[in-house]
Amino acid sequence: MLVPSSLTLLLFIFVISSIHGHLAHARIFIYASCSQDKYQPSSPYETNLNSLLSSIVSSSSQTLYNMFAVGNDTTSVPPDSAVYGLYQCRGDLKPRDCSTCIAGLIDEIELLCPYTYGASLQLDGCFVRRRDDVLADLQGAVGFRVAAAGAVEGYAQCLGDLEAVDCSACLADAVMKVKSLCGPAAAGDVFLGQCYVRYWESGYYDSSSDSSNHDDVGKTVAIILGVVAGVAVLIVTLAVCKKALG
Repeated sequence: MLVPSSLTLLLFIFVISSIHGHLAHARIFIYASCSQDKYQPSSPYETNLNSLLSSIVSSSSQTLYNMFAVGNDTTSVPPDSAVYGLYQCRGDLKPRDCSTCIAGLIDEIELLCPYTYGASLQLDGCFVRRRDDVLADLQGAVGFRVAAAGAVEGYAQCLGDLEAVDCSACLADAVMKVKSLCGPAAAGDVFLGQCYVRYWESGYYDSSSDSSNHDDVGKTVAIILGVVAGVAVLIVTLAVCKKALG
């Protein structure tokens, strides 16, 4: 079962000085989380996990979101060898870019969380979560929204298994945090684990890739909350605020 803790959570923030195209930006590392418990190599769980990961990579070339379960039928031996997982790509990615992002992510997550029963990894353009217990039932409320108002553009997205009311609540929280944490920044991103919000001034991501003209990252804020009332809880608030172009 996935039990995040401050000792097992891997939180990495990579800062780049230029944008190298849409797909390169989609593969920027945001955060990873690994469970404490590990399975044995060559075990039935590993066999099911490999099957799950293959299904995720194959599906990502067709659709931007899906979830899978392998070894969860009543005849599975041993019964604790079942593995569950889901993936999601950013709503503006084409299937081929989603597939490329997911394939790279799968390689990374197995390097970062070797032999762990549970793991999750968020890149800028895609997300994968796998674990040894049941994920929430798929809901029909997956959403991706793009909006523009004057010189400001932005988009928001929820994880595909969130109900509409939970998606709205998560996005409302994300908008409040990006306003409070980033203030007048030219661009900002807030990741809350189950949703994220991004905004930018028109032309910010279309400007010259010459790194001498950029001082992109003005402030990065990461908040991790641990055990609450005896229950292991992980809440990641990751905000990246970017300065105006000089």
